[in-house]
Amino acid sequence: MGKPKVFVAGPVSWNRLVLLDRLPEARPHTVFASGHRMAVGGTSAGKALNLASLGADVTLRTVVGDDDAGRAVLDVLERAGVEVIAEVADGATEQHLNLMDPNGGRVSIYLELPRLPHPRHDERALAALTEADVAVIDLADHARPLLAAAREAGVPVWCDLHDYDGVADFHRDFLDAADHVFLNDDGFRDRDALLVFLKSLDKRAVATLGADGAMAVADGAVHRVPAVPVEEIVDTNGAGDAFFSGFLLAHLAGADVPTAMTAAAEQAARCLASPGLAPGM
Repeated sequence: MGKPKVFVAGPVSWNRLVLLDRLPEARPHTVFASGHRMAVGGTSAGKALNLASLGADVTLRTVVGDDDAGRAVLDVLERAGVEVIAEVADGATEQHLNLMDPNGGRVSIYLELPRLPHPRHDERALAALTEADVAVIDLADHARPLLAAAREAGVPVWCDLHDYDGVADFHRDFLDAADHVFLNDDGFRDRDALLVFLKSLDKRAVATLGADGAMAVADGAVHRVPAVPVEEIVDTNGAGDAFFSGFLLAHLAGADVPTAMTAAAEQAARCLASPGLAPGM
C-alpha cells in the first residue's frame, strides 16, 4: 500500500507566540515576557504538518492574504512537503497573538482575518479531494462548501469540532457531514455530559481531555487512553491536531480504536515536546 492521501481544508495563520510566567489577570497592569517568536499556526496547518511528518501525502486547501505573513506560512508548509492550494483573499492573512504559560495555559487573540465574501474552489482542489482517501474539513466558512463536495465524491469526512458545546449552530454542518468527529471537553459542563453527547451520535466520536487523555465512542463501546507523560512541555500549540493526525493515520493503516488512540496520544506527546506545530519543526 502506498502513502495515504489526505485532503485537508481550513484555516492557517501566522502567529506571535508570547511566553509568560503566568497568564495575566483581568486587570490593568504590566507584565514581562520570558520570550516571543513568530510561527505558523492554524488548525489546518497543524493537521497538515503532523500528517506529513507521519508519512502521509497531504494536500491543504486554505486561504491567505497577499502579504508577508501569508508567504511565510506557505513557505513553512511547502518546505514540510505539504502540497498547498491557496486562495489569495483581500486583506491580511489570519494572525493571532498567543499568550502562553509554562503549564500549557494559552489565550489566543485574533488580530487579523482574511476577507473572503464568496469562497471559490478551483478544479485543482476538487481533483485533490476526489483522489484522497480521507477529507479533513476544518471549522471555517471558506471550507464549509467542501463538506458537500466530499460527500458527493464518496470520500470519508473527518471533522474536528474543537470546543463545540453540542448546540452551537456554526458547527452543525460539519457535525452532520462528518463520518468521524473529534472535539475537546472545553464546551461541556462535565465529562458525564460529554459522554452522553458522544453516545448520542451515530458516528465514531473522539474527545480529548487534556492531561487526562482522551475517550472515544465507537459501535456502542467506550474506549479511553491516558495522556503520554511528557518530561517537559515546550509548546501546547498543535497538540490536538497531532492527536487527530496520529489517530487518522493509524485508522487508515487498519488499527482498531484502542490502538489508534494510543498512536494519537503518542503523537500528541511528541508535539508537546516540540517547539512547533508538529514534531521536528
